[in-house]
Amino acid sequence: MAVTLEQAQRVGYTCLKALLRFAFMVANNLVAIPSYVLYLIMLQPLRVLDSKSFWYIEGVLFKWLLAMVASWGWWAGYTVVEWGDDVKAVSEDEAMVLVNHQATGDVCTLMMCLQDKGTVVRQMMWLMDHIFKYTNFGIVSLIHGDFFIRQGRAHRDQQLVLLKEHLEKYYRSRNRKWIVLFPEGGFLRKRRETSQAFAKKNNLPFLKHVTLPRLGATQVILKTLVAPQENGTPAGRDALIKESKSKGLQWVIDTTIAYPKGEPIDIQTWILGYRQPTVTHVHYRIFPVKDVPAEPEALTHWLYQRFIEKEDLLTHFYETGAFPPLQGQTKAISREMTLSNLWLVGIQSLAFLSGGMWYCIFQYFYHCLF
Repeated sequence: MAVTLEQAQRVGYTCLKALLRFAFMVANNLVAIPSYVLYLIMLQPLRVLDSKSFWYIEGVLFKWLLAMVASWGWWAGYTVVEWGDDVKAVSEDEAMVLVNHQATGDVCTLMMCLQDKGTVVRQMMWLMDHIFKYTNFGIVSLIHGDFFIRQGRAHRDQQLVLLKEHLEKYYRSRNRKWIVLFPEGGFLRKRRETSQAFAKKNNLPFLKHVTLPRLGATQVILKTLVAPQENGTPAGRDALIKESKSKGLQWVIDTTIAYPKGEPIDIQTWILGYRQPTVTHVHYRIFPVKDVPAEPEALTHWLYQRFIEKEDLLTHFYETGAFPPLQGQTKAISREMTLSNLWLVGIQSLAFLSGGMWYCIFQYFYHCLF
């Protein structure tokens, strides 16, 4: 089949745009990430004198970095429409966010749609696959205090012990509020067949749009971060001291990401922007943590129910193009998530100015020494 001139021009424009976007992303990373690291090195005396102020500043810088990632998708026309409960109402409380996982773009989508949720982004902790430690953003996540979890049965028990120790050491000392995890333990396309076989063997529902979640990390987070009074009577003076500092984990936010036609966006698309503008839909349901059972068997059933509900939500979405209304509503209400282009340009400008500043500083010291 012959290629028309118009088609050739369209392909050429798409390739040129992708190349320019990739060059910008590389330049963005080369100035923003080293600047983040260098600012925090410079602020180490403040970390000793006033740890709270240090982690506040680190959180602001972290939010700006995530906003840069969000801008790559935003300027390519990859926007977000939100449904369900309004999570802004609990943005200042501690919450665990459970998300279905379809592709690498899920993380970018969350980086975008949480930008306008108050202090959430700068005070959140991510649980992600250990492979992300070796990406360009790995050093940022290590400094911020995110947890890299190694998948596989051979590592499972050890990883849960390490997660508990990590939460006890870093979560409250760095004033974290939200913790984000993907309980399915991997991408849908990789885990669906195994999950369906497990469901068939154990007489569980057959799921197509999500997989059955794993309990381990969720249980560790609840045991470690829920305040004692949520699970019974506070345990003496230590519990009272802990309560005076933090109310503990108060909410579970069940988050469901849906892509039109079930075609997820991956990180390559997010960066290169070769896909046509796409609206990703994100649905939230908020559960009080006091309603979440602590016993393993009951918690497993509760967690399975959330993903069975996700299956129903996604089935409805793929059939109708919208999520169903919440209980008690006659019509589903959606909200278009927006970002300020002026704010994004300001952050990008600050990143490049910071890169230029650090370059001049290093040049000055180099000439002084040599």
